[in-house]
Amino acid sequence: MPDAFVIDTDRLIWRGSGETVVIEPWGADSVRVRAALGGPVVDTDWALLPQGVAAGLGESAGRGSGVSVTVDGDVATLVHGEIRVVATSREYYDWQAQYSRSRCRLEFFDSRGTLLFAEEEDGGALKLRARDYDALPGGTHRARVSFVGARDEKLYGMGQYQQDLLDLKGSTVELAHRNSQVSVPFVMSSAGYGFLWHNPAIGRATFATNRTEWVAESTTQIDYWVTAGATPADIARNYANATGHAPMMPEHGLGFWQCKLRYSSQEELLTVAREHHRRGLPMDVIVADFFHWPKMGDFRFEDEFWPDPEAMVAELAGMGIELMVSVWPQVSLESENFAELDRLGYLVRSNRGVDIQMSFEGPSRFLDVTNPAAREWLWAKLRVNYPGVKLFWLDEAEPEYAFFEFGAYSYYAGQVLEVGNVYPQLFSRAVYDGQVADGQSDPVNLVRCAWAGSQRYGALVWSGDIHSSFPSMRRQVTAGIHMGVAGIPWFTTDIGGFGGGRVDDPAFHELLVRWFQMGTFMPVMRLHGDRGPSHEVLAADGSRRCNSGADNELWSYGHEVYEILSRYVHLREEMREYTRGLMEAAHVDGQPVMRGLFHDFPEDAAAWDVADQFLYGPSLLVAPVLEAGARTRRVYLPAGASWTSLATGERYDGGVWVEVDAPLDVIPVFARDSALAELVRTIGTEAPIH
Repeated sequence: MPDAFVIDTDRLIWRGSGETVVIEPWGADSVRVRAALGGPVVDTDWALLPQGVAAGLGESAGRGSGVSVTVDGDVATLVHGEIRVVATSREYYDWQAQYSRSRCRLEFFDSRGTLLFAEEEDGGALKLRARDYDALPGGTHRARVSFVGARDEKLYGMGQYQQDLLDLKGSTVELAHRNSQVSVPFVMSSAGYGFLWHNPAIGRATFATNRTEWVAESTTQIDYWVTAGATPADIARNYANATGHAPMMPEHGLGFWQCKLRYSSQEELLTVAREHHRRGLPMDVIVADFFHWPKMGDFRFEDEFWPDPEAMVAELAGMGIELMVSVWPQVSLESENFAELDRLGYLVRSNRGVDIQMSFEGPSRFLDVTNPAAREWLWAKLRVNYPGVKLFWLDEAEPEYAFFEFGAYSYYAGQVLEVGNVYPQLFSRAVYDGQVADGQSDPVNLVRCAWAGSQRYGALVWSGDIHSSFPSMRRQVTAGIHMGVAGIPWFTTDIGGFGGGRVDDPAFHELLVRWFQMGTFMPVMRLHGDRGPSHEVLAADGSRRCNSGADNELWSYGHEVYEILSRYVHLREEMREYTRGLMEAAHVDGQPVMRGLFHDFPEDAAAWDVADQFLYGPSLLVAPVLEAGARTRRVYLPAGASWTSLATGERYDGGVWVEVDAPLDVIPVFARDSALAELVRTIGTEAPIH
């Protein structure tokens, strides 16, 4: 079938039975595949950078370099570095339909000729379709793609789901955002490839033994990107080049961040900062959390409680502390900005019924950040109303609808079913673009959700409103590992969990200590949570404001807890140089900061299965205590390195399980090979970590 394939410079195009398939190189060792039925393949930039930029050549770079595209009858082959795609075309007579049909099957190989995965075959009389399109009103389709791969492959990434599974093979995940669920549709296989579902539609991914399926509930085309790499580090590098690198973490992102629900006034916040400073406790950032505003959507401090924000920022700066301010994308119907935003069309629309999308602390609608004009409007407000503030906490970024009925809402960019998952990426972009345009270098903003490409907009993702419990803490280990694989190197949690912890509960004290120890070795160390009992907040006229949680400072939990927490917050400060190096590797080379053992030890089969430990960069293995009452824990030390306990100085050969002591003030941490001497110098003491 010589007419089935067309070679366009370095692109391979197939057409048949009303479908168009385009395969083209997109970054080193990588290809992009797009397919559409009954319409053209269109250019979209949801997450992927332009082709030349992804290849590291610049936007004006020539195409075709190092790419081979050949056609031999009904078989076409595209070779690009470490990846080879074989497309097989077939025209056949459909006896049930009584007319001729065409199909094209894609297979993906590495440079050694090993099959990575392939589109599902038709199954003969089964008449299966690997690329399936179910037409919907309005011209879109419910699209599904089915692949088959190695049954024994292991899969990682996909963002954050509140489960403690490490290997995702055998799992089904929803492609949608929720509070504490972050869908970043990039998966890495132990077979040596990475796969990005480049489609922001609500959907589902299933990684079954017999097939992998990707489903978009509403879309105009199928769009995905594949890379091949010999190691997880190679795959991470290619993916970062294709979707963007995180900025360099600024200096104030390397140390300790203090937060609670919520500092209800300027004086309360400053009192905490002053006490931290008086005690000599390191602090890089302190946070003014939600409802510091009069009404949601006002995007400013309420004068009565925050009378002089500029003086507050200046005093904090004198103590070496940056202020972070919470920004919600919700706009109350009572906001001073609501009428303007509604008139301009800058708000999310409900497709039917009353146009209200959330009612926490009053009915509200969401700012539509998929509209570039709305993003510019937001930054203009933040610039004027928060002078001197460099850090923003972008909460509710999913966005968090009162009910996650995705078919009920629409954006400037399209129906939520079709484009909904891109929202948090564009929320981060709204602030990042404004900061960069105003001359701020290397912004970092805390955000509750992300999508592919969010990392290039300075997104520090935290794991949402999780419960204060040991099982929840355990889930944050796998969440952080998966987020790193999915290209989001900046990850953090609410140390102690968000909800359910009480200041006066000894059981919570133990949880807080263990979580604080783990947080010391996470990309950003941040204490936050809604601690009980809560406190009522009233204005001078007696009117109610949103409640505040109990105190959540290092000294709020008694002397024994304070002694442990204070040692670890100093430890974080003493590791600043090491942490800075990890952030540079994330920025320059796309490597995760918090990573699974398999990332640095892919040759060790056991390393692919350890779900309750992680590496903090290449040189520190962290084994947090994840069970109440535990004073020992079992630790796996990967083969291919020697390991030294920083609590005891004992040295171990790799490839073994060890049982180590873990009294309440000790987290088991091991230094790799000769890194120990360097790390001890970085920490600044020959004493063990405890």
